[in-house]
Amino acid sequence: MGMFNLLNLRHPKMKMAGQFVMRITILVLLTYELAEAAAAAAPIAKPNCNSSCGNLEIPYPFGIGPDCYMDKLFEVVCNRTGSSAKAFLTSIDKEVLQINISYPTVQVQMPIIYSNGCRSSGSGAALDISGSPFNFSSDDNTFISVGCDNFATITGLGPVVFGCKSHCNKSQIVEGTRCSGFTCCESSYFPINQQEFHVEFRSINESKVRDEKACKYAFLVDQNWLKSNKPDPSSVQYWETVPVVLKWAIPMPTNVSLNMFESLKKRRDVWCSFSDEANNSFTCECNYGYDGNPYLPRDGNPYLPRGCQDINECESESKRCLDHLECENTEGGFNCNERKSPLKLAIIVICPSLGLLFLLFIIWWLYKVIKKRNKIKLRQQKFFKRNGGLLLQQQISSNENNVQKAKIFNSKELENATDRFNENRILGKGGQGTVFKGMLIDGRIVAIKKCNTVDEGNLEQFVNEIIILSQINHRNVVKLLGCCLETEVPLLVYEFIPNGTLFQYLHEENEDFPLLTWDMRLRIAREFAGALSYLHSAASLPIYHRDIKSSNILLDEKYRAKVADFGTSRSVTIDQTHVTTLIYGTFGYLDPEYFQTSQFTEKSDVYSFGVVLIELLTGEKPVSSTRSQEGRNLSTYFVRSLKENHLFDILDTQVSKVCNKDEVIAIANLAKRCVHLNGNKRPTMMEIMMELEGVQKVSLAQPNFEELEYVRNEEMGPGNDVSISASSCLESGSASSSDVLPLLSI
Repeated sequence: MGMFNLLNLRHPKMKMAGQFVMRITILVLLTYELAEAAAAAAPIAKPNCNSSCGNLEIPYPFGIGPDCYMDKLFEVVCNRTGSSAKAFLTSIDKEVLQINISYPTVQVQMPIIYSNGCRSSGSGAALDISGSPFNFSSDDNTFISVGCDNFATITGLGPVVFGCKSHCNKSQIVEGTRCSGFTCCESSYFPINQQEFHVEFRSINESKVRDEKACKYAFLVDQNWLKSNKPDPSSVQYWETVPVVLKWAIPMPTNVSLNMFESLKKRRDVWCSFSDEANNSFTCECNYGYDGNPYLPRDGNPYLPRGCQDINECESESKRCLDHLECENTEGGFNCNERKSPLKLAIIVICPSLGLLFLLFIIWWLYKVIKKRNKIKLRQQKFFKRNGGLLLQQQISSNENNVQKAKIFNSKELENATDRFNENRILGKGGQGTVFKGMLIDGRIVAIKKCNTVDEGNLEQFVNEIIILSQINHRNVVKLLGCCLETEVPLLVYEFIPNGTLFQYLHEENEDFPLLTWDMRLRIAREFAGALSYLHSAASLPIYHRDIKSSNILLDEKYRAKVADFGTSRSVTIDQTHVTTLIYGTFGYLDPEYFQTSQFTEKSDVYSFGVVLIELLTGEKPVSSTRSQEGRNLSTYFVRSLKENHLFDILDTQVSKVCNKDEVIAIANLAKRCVHLNGNKRPTMMEIMMELEGVQKVSLAQPNFEELEYVRNEEMGPGNDVSISASSCLESGSASSSDVLPLLSI
């Protein structure tokens, strides 16, 4: 304690470390004492199970209650009445008096068998315990019959007859026996492995008329019980039951028993063998040098005691070694070694010194650990401030509606959720960061995005976007659940969308990604347009996505579209028409007008949406080296194909086989307007959503095709060469590209 006081004066952290070491030392000593106590009392039952019923010990494989016995055949029920308790084996419905593990037997109460002429307690029926793992012990029981002029035989054993005779004549008394032969006889022989006990009573003198009213008794009884209690067999009429010894073994037919037998055979402290010639059952016992219950399963925890425990032969009363030798206990045995008193003295001197050095080392190590932990906390606080954590907390506390919507996660929680950001958990990588699949403590599956670094000049915008996005509540927008800012790079937590991206379904040939039908494509386009229209027009502050592409459109379990990846999104005031930023986007989706002016407007999102719409129509990638130099950009290639009347030559197979070509033409015309080079001539997302809903309503309405063709020809006049209609699909199943141009030129 003096050393600890000195250390306490030097440094407060050393004081805390010293107190911690003292607590650990006390805990170790207590654990050691508990382990010693547990080792002294070898367990007999499974952990958390009752090991006794009254004065009767219940060792495993027997047990009271579920999961406490090895098999239902060894189940014991403890019936308590007042201060007394009686145990019963449920498999044979008999009261248990004693259970032995080392010599596998049980002592149970068995009823007396009596003849038809008796009117007393006992049972007139035979004893039958077949179907159980028990049989009558031929070594421990003796057969006794009581009655005058009686030949009692054990039946059901084939041609061999076992039994004894009792006479009415005192002259036939056999001296030196428990039952002398006068109204009582005894046979110490009983067949082995018997589970049934049938008795037949006959008269010895066949010439005499048998007295049916004579009362005769027979029973098996424990020989040791007879020797210790010395009861008078002639008073059997007053008995109801007598103790009988049954042998038992573990049955082999079940997989549980077979696995248990194999595992027990591998243990050095247990010896197991088959108990019969058919190998249908087995018994086990502790090997030499061990004592305990061999049937108890070993637990993976080395501090929990097992069934067979090592015996310390050196502590036994019998002298194990000669006087000049010293006994050393070993696992399963002992050694006799030469005495080394000088060495012991040296150990006594050196050990305390080594212990003191070890204690100083522990204190130094704890000081380093605490210092490192504090350094990590300071670093996390630094990252939290740098990533805008204080500003985010201020925003949340200032707006009560945001408290439940923008949650700030801690780094430990997200590390556990992603298995320390294991590479096997990666869902995808992009320009804004890497997305991992994770599971929160409450069981929710989430997508955790590990962002790239955030510029300090954009902290306010970044935090503002987290607050805004956390409030977005639209069924077609991936929900932002919260963030973590105490790491080197921010972590964003989104709801998990299971069915991948639209890009994968359109451009990757894989059995995991089924083909998208025209109806599915039309629905995805409508849902996508609805989400963007909400961001542009219905959100509390308009939000420009700035990175619209098919890989940022996720599909949920019902293949509904979900807009994702708002890492580059910007919110604007209601009266603001554009944001001026550095050029950012994905080549092929980038608005040419934004590329030239660096001014991003809502029409820039419209252009990117138009490219996605063209992907849905053609199944082509936004940029492809397989197309000609002029057509590598998909939007340019699409518009040129329309001008050259080749629309139906470039459509995806799932689109070209659609019967209602009018829908395809209407969507193609809408896509053409979305990718117009002049942003002012592009429709708004609200107009796009309304047009897509109109196309769907026309499709669901199923109009009269002949009437539609007549009206269209009347409207377009005789100068237009238009012959395509919805009904032409039913007649020919296809349409030439020359029929398309007039409608696309509107």
